[in-house]
Amino acid sequence: MYENLLYDVSGAVCRITLNRPHVYNALSPGLIRDITAAMEATGADAQIRVVVLTGAGDKAFSSGADLKEGVMQAAASGGQLALGDSLRTTYHPMIQAIRNLAKPVIGRINGVAAGAGCSLALACDVVICTDEAYFSQIFVNIGLMPDAGSTFFLPRLIGPQRAFELCSTGRRVYGPEAARIGLVSQSVPVAELDEAVETVVGYYAAAPTLAIGKMKKVLNESLYSDLSHQLEQEADNQDELGRSADATEGIGAFLMKRKANFSGK
Repeated sequence: MYENLLYDVSGAVCRITLNRPHVYNALSPGLIRDITAAMEATGADAQIRVVVLTGAGDKAFSSGADLKEGVMQAAASGGQLALGDSLRTTYHPMIQAIRNLAKPVIGRINGVAAGAGCSLALACDVVICTDEAYFSQIFVNIGLMPDAGSTFFLPRLIGPQRAFELCSTGRRVYGPEAARIGLVSQSVPVAELDEAVETVVGYYAAAPTLAIGKMKKVLNESLYSDLSHQLEQEADNQDELGRSADATEGIGAFLMKRKANFSGK
């Protein structure tokens, strides 16, 4: 079904694994299209309640854009790199598919996340990395600026000054520092990565998925909204959630002092 990634569904959990380890899971146009399609497929599958995004191998989550493939395409067309068109037709749909997915996406960062690979990691809702993994806005090293959403995510996660420093130097931010400055949710030793991810996955697989999706939607809007708009968004979405099966179950469980059994609906 997918040429460049592995797509596995087990129960309520979908695991998407970038599968180009021979090039450190570099983002070719084919892989980008596969990621976009896979995210859209998870949205259409009512069984899936949480998504894990990771990279194959133990070296990299993603080393960023596949520059060799991009250069070859430019040479074949006899012109310069048409980077704007490439971003609009490949990267933008991929990032929007993740942010628009009404389900939590957990980034399992098992190694380097550089350039657009870093942007891809930051687009996830929860990011868990190893202490040895690092993040780098490496664009500056080749005379480019961050793209694929990094200029949106970074200032909101770590503040404008830190964002500028990371973008303008391209320096490596290893797991412990990334967690300390708020770039990621958790940084753990390599041996503890899967356990940490599974703990988070286990929570979301049993959480009220409809409510989680609404939270994600409204939190997305808060990034470029005002208070009045957010209050209305809260009211509209809370009204819809109040009629959901999970709200009925959650309130009933609270009143009966028992653990809620959410269905995600």
